Amino acid sequence: MKALVYENYAPDDDYKKILKIVEIPNPKPKPNEVVFKVVVAGLNHDDIWGMRGKPIQIPMPHISGTDAAGEVVAVGSDVTTIKVGDRVVSHGNLSCRVCVDCTDGREYDCRHRKVWGFQTGPLWGGYCEYTHLPEVNVVKIPDNVSYEDAAAASMTMTTSWHMLVGRAKIRPGQTVLIMGGGSGMGTFGIQIAKLYGCDVIATASGSKLEECLKLGADFAVDHRKEDWNKQVFAISKDLAKQKHTSPGIDVIFEHIGGSHWNKELALLKYGATLVTTGATTGYDVASDLRHIFFKGTNILGSTQGTRAELEAGIHWMSKGKIKSIVDSIYTFENAVEAHTKMLKGNLFGKILMKPA
Repeated sequence: MKALVYENYAPDDDYKKILKIVEIPNPKPKPNEVVFKVVVAGLNHDDIWGMRGKPIQIPMPHISGTDAAGEVVAVGSDVTTIKVGDRVVSHGNLSCRVCVDCTDGREYDCRHRKVWGFQTGPLWGGYCEYTHLPEVNVVKIPDNVSYEDAAAASMTMTTSWHMLVGRAKIRPGQTVLIMGGGSGMGTFGIQIAKLYGCDVIATASGSKLEECLKLGADFAVDHRKEDWNKQVFAISKDLAKQKHTSPGIDVIFEHIGGSHWNKELALLKYGATLVTTGATTGYDVASDLRHIFFKGTNILGSTQGTRAELEAGIHWMSKGKIKSIVDSIYTFENAVEAHTKMLKGNLFGKILMKPA
């Protein structure tokens, strides 16, 4: 079968040097696994980190791809809930399923956890014609949800759901600030917060503000402007008058890091919450502790989410309450262009790739 493979790192982000389409054997399922034909797979920033070899080194030769959707073509002897012909999407959080964390419903905290298509291998990910996963790491796709929508949702929707619902425990009527609303994460963050009846302020670059509003955000602010935080606070003051409460933000959905960090902390109400995952613009930040201890701020870390959270999001997709935003679709032959576009960040929603 055809697979997108690299055998060396590209710390200079010159993907053309390393990405190659090669022929490798078709996978055969272990007793607890399913094999599915990949129809489409979604790009994530861990693909870039993998090719850089930072922050961790990964198994070589390597196949990336954590979000893949397709049709099951073979099942192992112990598989009971999935059959040949089922439409499935990956849940890329591989955990042991037997430790205290896993059996407590926190599989994302499993010490043996690996992100499929990032930490796995050699040659085990989603950017290939056929791939394999444990039965517990695939979720059936309803007939009215496309492969493209499911693949675009796999990691980003699950992570966004876990951040807002699982960790921050958002409630109707709260004012929620979605940072980076034009990203794959942000587009789902906006929709999940609206699903829960929140007032949503999204930030994005100027060209993406109108799209955030179309997606459901009540307000959109250009976070590339120096005074973006003042605009957000002014909006929160107007909302506070309507709600007869104090100005500020109840929950901040943070995944971009960098220079915005202390401005975000200052925007929070007393006793409010900032939930963070990832740091695409930089992870080494300085915190003004006064914004944390004096206001009783809750700072929550979050990574990926549970299989059940992916199923919950897929359910609401089937009801038309959440949708995937696909920026563009490439073939494996155009993988260099796809990854370069993701690196530059000039997109709204998810980038997908198909084998052909």
